[in-house]
Amino acid sequence: EVQLVESGGGLVQPGGSLRLSCAASGFTFSTYGMTWVRQAPGKGLEWLSSINNSGGRTTYADSVQDRFTICRDNVKNTVFLQMNSLKPEDTAVYYCARGWLRHYNLSLYNDWGPGTQVSVSS
Repeated sequence: EVQLVESGGGLVQPGGSLRLSCAASGFTFSTYGMTWVRQAPGKGLEWLSSINNSGGRTTYADSVQDRFTICRDNVKNTVFLQMNSLKPEDTAVYYCARGWLRHYNLSLYNDWGPGTQVSVSS
């Protein structure tokens, strides 16, 4: 059974930083790409970033390019999202997902974890 558990969210002021973690289990982590998505209040799922299985290839949405960085630790079965220069519009619940999900219909994905809340406000 695929299990994904996100952590690291919280309340931060505009311009601040947070580092999200996603602990994965139930599958061979090092053979899958991983993805971060978010859902802002009243909005749909937004793809943010994906990383390939080795960590050597990454891709980002324009909305977070140059502010967010995705990386992974295949020994600890964990994927991270370093978020810098946070803006109020980054307020959302953040989820990780198994797979390279850029251009994927996220409404078809099933293995969601609980997510972690990020709130950006002064």
